Amino acid sequence: MEETRPTQDFNNQIQPVQENKKVVSGILGILVGSLGIHKFYLGYTTEGIIQLVISICTCFTVGSLIGLIEGIIYLTKSDEEFYQTYQLGKKGWF
Repeated sequence: MEETRPTQDFNNQIQPVQENKKVVSGILGILVGSLGIHKFYLGYTTEGIIQLVISICTCFTVGSLIGLIEGIIYLTKSDEEFYQTYQLGKKGWF
């Protein structure tokens, strides 16, 4: 579900503004990516549970690596590209 908040432009028309979760998701992916919290934050419950299970089964090594990689990918994308790919497109992995 897309979260928006209204703003007014110069024609006094209300337009929705996209909420971009890029920075928070990237930092969560880097710091606590093994727990899949960045996935839950983006609304990917199934992927978050899968990442958590993978982390537990591999003593948090593989899950941490996946979280680190995804966090870096999130932060290197432009705001619009991140929004289109992960918030509208719902791309769950990498």
